[in-house]
Amino acid sequence: MKILFVGDIFGRPGKKIAAKLIPKIIEEKKVDFCIANGENAAGGFGLTANSAKKMFSYGIDAITSGNHVWDRRETAALLDGSERILRPANYPPGAPGIGYTVMRKGDITIGIINLIGRIFMQPFDCPFRKADEIIDKIRMETKTIFVDFHAECTAEKVALGWHLDGYVSAVVGTHTHVMTADERVLPRGTAYITDVGMTGPHDSVIGVKVEESLGRIMSQRPARFSPAENRLRLSGVLIDVDVATGKSTSIERIFVDDHE
Repeated sequence: MKILFVGDIFGRPGKKIAAKLIPKIIEEKKVDFCIANGENAAGGFGLTANSAKKMFSYGIDAITSGNHVWDRRETAALLDGSERILRPANYPPGAPGIGYTVMRKGDITIGIINLIGRIFMQPFDCPFRKADEIIDKIRMETKTIFVDFHAECTAEKVALGWHLDGYVSAVVGTHTHVMTADERVLPRGTAYITDVGMTGPHDSVIGVKVEESLGRIMSQRPARFSPAENRLRLSGVLIDVDVATGKSTSIERIFVDDHE
């Protein structure tokens, strides 16, 4: 089974390159299931029903998110109304939406878990214990389990990868918008990468116009941010999973410019 995960789709520029390249990658790589992080798909901040609809039209089967998923008021209702859009599972009880799902596509069954880190983030519930709790439930239906871990701290992401090695098919990090070069299959069969990066404008400060970000950093005053409009690039990973065992056999970084 081939899983394509597309890194944080950032605003209109991210949707533009995603619309162009995701269908091509799905066809060329014979992708069975596509997941994307969409927490910043609406103007660079949050997710709307219209943005989600567009993302699904590209061939994306499920959308994960992170701390910015709450940036739009309408998102709470969107989360409550969909089993294909996830928010981190370790938000406190009562948060809108769901943090994991089991999806079926043809003869494929896949479990997807969205988690958020705690180091340099808000004081969420423990992602490690929450993962253990959810995995026990999902494994009753499928051995193929994908985890999007939305976290700031590299060490916390690496630790979760080792903690879940052999229990899930993949642990893929998101949030920093910068792709790391440490992809590997861990000893017990879990594909891992610390951060899959961002899909959108790369001549920017993690998606934002350089002058706007610099202005805020230099002045230390609040400033309005908007997505940059340049050098579009898709960041993602392609993971091969043996569905009989749920173990991954390979993970490949995908880093494609718009003109390629």
